[in-house]
Amino acid sequence: MIGYIRGKILSLSPECALIETAGGIGFEVSCSYSAFSLLSGKKEGELYTYLHVSENATALYGFSSPDEKNMFLKLISVSGVGPKMGITVLSGMNAGELAAAIATSDVKKLSSIKGLGKKTAERIILELSEKVAMNLSSGASLGEPLPAVGKGDEDSVVALMTLGFTRAESEKAIARAKAEGAASVEDIIMLALRGM
Repeated sequence: MIGYIRGKILSLSPECALIETAGGIGFEVSCSYSAFSLLSGKKEGELYTYLHVSENATALYGFSSPDEKNMFLKLISVSGVGPKMGITVLSGMNAGELAAAIATSDVKKLSSIKGLGKKTAERIILELSEKVAMNLSSGASLGEPLPAVGKGDEDSVVALMTLGFTRAESEKAIARAKAEGAASVEDIIMLALRGM
């Protein structure tokens, strides 16, 4: 199993990264949007990965953090959600937003992701709401605890920018949310949106 990859970024698009590791081996990795954002503008980078092997294909999927990868694994455990759909969902919203949508049974928000129908969104909520609620109530984060607006806040910044806010607006809202005591990505986003 290939669980992590680090190396030189040979090419990068919002859907795919080609990363050369030590020894000159290039891995083609299907990326979530936050993984793309993490690698964007860099010559070298790292991704947490999941290797999917089926009868028809073998594919490597890349994520910006272990939390995002864990959310992907939860998604593909849902009946009818494969790896391509899982990466599409995580490109439509980050792990914190997704956890919040599942925990609040927000079918409308989930089904707004291109390619994700209402029935599949309902199935995701039905099958994952208990697991996500347990993570949230136990205090386990679905995003890194963030001490200050900076490098570690990129998931929150990308999530707000995806919703149409500028980087500056997003960073200011995140700083305010953190000043109010928000620590996990989902809490930061929820408080930031209230203050926008």
